[in-house]
Amino acid sequence: MSSTTPTVAPDLIAAAVDRLADAAARRTPCDPVRDLIGTDDLPAAYAVQQGLVQRRLAAGARVVGRKIGATSVAVQQQLGVDQPDFGYLLDEMDVSAQEPISMRTLVQPRVEAEVAFVLGADLDTATEEELTIDAVRAAVAQVLPALEIVDSRIEAWNIAFTDTVADNASSGLYVVGTQGRPLSEVEPVDVVMSLTINDDERSSGTGAACLGDPLEALRWLAVQARRFGDPLRAGHLILSGALGPFVPFAPGDRVTASISGFAPLSVSFEE
Repeated sequence: MSSTTPTVAPDLIAAAVDRLADAAARRTPCDPVRDLIGTDDLPAAYAVQQGLVQRRLAAGARVVGRKIGATSVAVQQQLGVDQPDFGYLLDEMDVSAQEPISMRTLVQPRVEAEVAFVLGADLDTATEEELTIDAVRAAVAQVLPALEIVDSRIEAWNIAFTDTVADNASSGLYVVGTQGRPLSEVEPVDVVMSLTINDDERSSGTGAACLGDPLEALRWLAVQARRFGDPLRAGHLILSGALGPFVPFAPGDRVTASISGFAPLSVSFEE
């Protein structure tokens, strides 16, 4: 779909924004929004996402980057979707400094391990053809290990693709490591990941599980962000997508992501 203009009526988009915002505020899952915006109109789904993000910005939040969702076959199968999507990272979603992490804002959380990128240059070239892997690689300032706490405001994760897009790509919170490395020292496609909960391995995967290469996922995002009129900027943090299946967790659990080339990233949770 080349157009980024929704065909769904503005009042239905507004109703979807209201439904998801209310579910988040009350921490009570809601019905899917596909009854309002359909299952095929991706611009409508991203318009709902924008509406939700704009409300949070108006309340004082700040955009610090983007996240890519459904990049691995394992997660696509878990969600019942067949393509990646993207959402926004806001400063209030960063819980890297919390220990333990409060679950008070979450509804139905799951956790996954990812490779994160910090951009050292804008990715806003004049044509999509110029957004090559080499251009993307040159824009990366550092690579970090990350945990994303994904979440859904929709009852029982009963989502179609437009539902997860509208719900800011099923985002929740995130944690990034403190010791980044340049691309000259780590090749994202080659990393191996193991995620444990209370020392029991619950998920595993490799960099190749993320759209074939986390850098390819970043290139895909750069193209989409530019197409929707909000290109990636220097300083942005990018969560490139899960390296293996996401898993549920509970208050009191300790989650550790071990990604080769980086120190283990470990966090605990409390209600």
